[in-house]
Amino acid sequence: MRVMVFVKATDDSEKGLFPPDEMQAMMAAMGRYNDALRDAGILIDGDGLKPSSHGKRIAFDGAERRVIDGPFAAVSELVAGWWLWEVRDMDEAVAWGKRCPNPMPGPSEIEIRPHYEAADFAARTQG
Repeated sequence: MRVMVFVKATDDSEKGLFPPDEMQAMMAAMGRYNDALRDAGILIDGDGLKPSSHGKRIAFDGAERRVIDGPFAAVSELVAGWWLWEVRDMDEAVAWGKRCPNPMPGPSEIEIRPHYEAADFAARTQG
């Protein structure tokens, strides 16, 4: 099963502020973790994202489109980075998630969400 793993944003990641020493150590630890994911055949892709102040949103209302400039509120609901993994099941994804080095200098979270698969839609149409 494929899962998307979101690294949730923090106040520091939204400010783009990371102390240089902490950033170097964090990047090295994350590099080792990504290597382990790749070696296990789990990692499909992943990357970090710039703060939401560099982003845009497009709001839809029928045929209308409205562009909203960042930064966006509710930092805890924003994404600072992501991975796409191929795992056996959610238990394996959680086990790999627990091995992740803390992706931020302070408290942080990752969120794991499964992708829809063709079988999910087939089950809905049959009954």
